[in-house]
Formats: sequence, structure tokens, C-alpha cells
Amino acid sequence: MKYVTAIWDDGGFLVDPRSYLTELPKFRDQLPVGAKEFASDPAHYALGAGNTRCVKDLELSRIQVATDKSGGLILEFTPNQWKHDAGLRINYSGVKSFSIDYHHTIDWMPVDTLLLDEILPDEDGGCTHEIALTDASIIVRCEDLQAAWDDAI
Repeated sequence: MKYVTAIWDDGGFLVDPRSYLTELPKFRDQLPVGAKEFASDPAHYALGAGNTRCVKDLELSRIQVATDKSGGLILEFTPNQWKHDAGLRINYSGVKSFSIDYHHTIDWMPVDTLLLDEILPDEDGGCTHEIALTDASIIVRCEDLQAAWDDAI
């Protein structure tokens, strides 16, 4: 990631969105509507206790890739039982590329949980969404995304 820090460091995770939040006002208006809304949500990066809409610690539960050429992709994250009251569904439209890279270095965790993410404008008017998980990383280049908190996940 360019601005967000999300790394394994000496037996623990170091996460820090402050540089991204400092830079976000400079490129926010270049983001597509849905990506701009999601990245600008004040709760998105609020790591403090009691914030049920911070993405940190959500658990990756489902990846649904369109089997046709529609360019659709859905990522679903279930709530962490100690932190969230709903799961998160991200619907991507006009997907140009999607990759997931498993690191397999932290084998004691039963699921990959979200550390932090970063959404940046793309040169063609879309965006790139990079997600750091505990033992993997996801990168999606798309036209836009819609993120919704959902009690049913």
C-alpha cells in the first residue's frame, strides 16, 4: 500500500491509516462516487474501541467472481464477534483486474481478517482497492465499488 501501514512486526500487527487520511483530501474528488463515499466514511478508519463500522478485524468469508464478462466481483466480510454488529459486503463494478496473494506465514489463525485497506484513484477514472489481510492481500482495479454494512452477513 502507498500510504496505509499494515504489517506484521515483531509478533504483532502494526496498522496505521494516518498518512492515508492526511493524503485523502488531495485525491478524494478523483475517486468514483461509491469509492469516495466508502473511503471518506469517518468510521472506516476509526480504530478506537466501540466503533462497530471500522473495517479492521472483519473476517473474509466469501469471494464471488462473475463467470460472465460483466466485470462484477463481490467480497464479503463477516463481523468480528467482539467488535462489529454487522458484516460488510463490497460490490465492485467494471473490474479490470483482481488478485489475491496468500502469504501463508501466519498459520495459527483460522481465518484471514482485515487489517486495513486503501482506495486510490486509477488513471482511467476508476479506482484501485488494496486490502491487507492477516495472511493475504487483495488488489482490485475497477470502475467503482459500493460498500454496505449488512446484518445478514
